[in-house]
Amino acid sequence: MSHPAPLRPIDYARNVGFADFYGNTETVRHLRESIRAERFPHSLILAGPKGAGKYTLALMLARAVNCLRQPETDGLPDFCGDCANCTRIGEAVDLEKRVAEAVEAREEMRETDKKETRIFIQTHPDVLIVPPDPPQLLIKLGQVRQVIHNAYYRPPVEARRSVTVFTSSAFMKEAANSLLKVLEEPPDHLTLIILTENPQEMLPTIRSRAVIHRLGALPFEEIERLLAVRRPELKAADRALAARLAEGAVGRALTMDLGAYVEGRQVGLVLLKSALLEPDYTALFKATETYRAGADGQEKTVKLLRALGSLLEDLMLIVAGAPQLIRNLDMRPELERLAQGLTMDWIDGAARGLGQVETGMRRNLLRSLSLDAMAVGLERQ
Repeated sequence: MSHPAPLRPIDYARNVGFADFYGNTETVRHLRESIRAERFPHSLILAGPKGAGKYTLALMLARAVNCLRQPETDGLPDFCGDCANCTRIGEAVDLEKRVAEAVEAREEMRETDKKETRIFIQTHPDVLIVPPDPPQLLIKLGQVRQVIHNAYYRPPVEARRSVTVFTSSAFMKEAANSLLKVLEEPPDHLTLIILTENPQEMLPTIRSRAVIHRLGALPFEEIERLLAVRRPELKAADRALAARLAEGAVGRALTMDLGAYVEGRQVGLVLLKSALLEPDYTALFKATETYRAGADGQEKTVKLLRALGSLLEDLMLIVAGAPQLIRNLDMRPELERLAQGLTMDWIDGAARGLGQVETGMRRNLLRSLSLDAMAVGLERQ
């Protein structure tokens, strides 16, 4: 009987080879084989759920193509993690931090300059990272125009191959149309990588001009095993919960703030109990009051809505007769009690109410009142 290879703690800011990429072995192997055959695609779409490792893999591929030492493992191209190219490309691994730095730098500009400045991440002169531009969080026309300019007028100076990574497929219509030019006539030295959770949201003309590789969800047993090594501070029950909540996405499991999730889940449970059992408006209003104002309140509300969504999905699974599939394993007895007498129509209505609160947040409606109204509206007739 074969046993899986032992896992080891790693430094994600460094990544010292493809051995540090967990899961989707066949996809990674095909991509490495294309590098070995010198047929690495000019246009590549990496598709998969949030946290599946799309961005991590994109940076690994950029390093493998441009590593100055070009090591091999298992007979396939790898990267050393230590040479100048590997090190500088790897400095972009903390995407959220780099985007925050770029946004802060733009905020310090004069008003006239802010309007003309788009957000990019570039820790290596030949590797350009293009995130959605805040506050709309869309890939904008100015960003694509810069990519096109770089593609045709700025050949690589320190790398073998220029790499541009779009970290989202949420393009403005004009930006998506402009991108077609470089996809149709890509320079030999350039690879464009687009990361997406859903390739279908992109224009068919973009999809047809790129090679699509999908990163699939991993079984929760594998993620639980990984967490035992990479997050040893978690108790066994917490590892099981995190593995289920991650929905097959390794990155999500490794970075999950379980404390914040459990806090939001408790408030979500108060909302459900007020709707399904004896209404306790005192407890309800006390819980939602803390979601009233400020950026902190907004972040808490987002986490609450996600936790409440997971509870509704678990209730649906219980009503459908599949309780073994629920994610909130530690709450199964309580969820089964809440599910007694529930119908799919009620759960569907609750999900719509959840969506209305999310819409209200975008319109800056008072969060605590929106949550109270949703809870009262959920009361079972």
